[in-house]
Amino acid sequence: MSVSHAVVHPVEDPPPPQPAVLDGGEVALPARPRGVRMADVQGMPGTRGGLTLRLCQFLFAAGSLCVMATTSDFPSVTAFIYLVAAVGLQSLWSLSLAIVDIYALLVKRRATDCRTATDPSPRHPP
Repeated sequence: MSVSHAVVHPVEDPPPPQPAVLDGGEVALPARPRGVRMADVQGMPGTRGGLTLRLCQFLFAAGSLCVMATTSDFPSVTAFIYLVAAVGLQSLWSLSLAIVDIYALLVKRRATDCRTATDPSPRHPP
């Protein structure tokens, strides 16, 4: 059986930035990076893949909710009632995230972008 094995290549850290010396002999600390953004991942919020995953998650949760709620001994088992309630909340959560994905796709912005939640029209003309 021919299976490829993953090989880890060590990556060296970049050298730390050297502090700058000002005219008065003071040392200015280098600016910190603002943050590292995650690369595009399949299924991330605001993409078609994310919308597909959320809709499938909602459909499977709704299907399992229907199957659990239609059993004959549903009202007699307390833990089962709590499980049905938890699945119901999970299906509502998946549906709400799907709505956010649809909105992000309609306004053509990523859901991880902070401008997604703001009004797309400018308030003050330039």
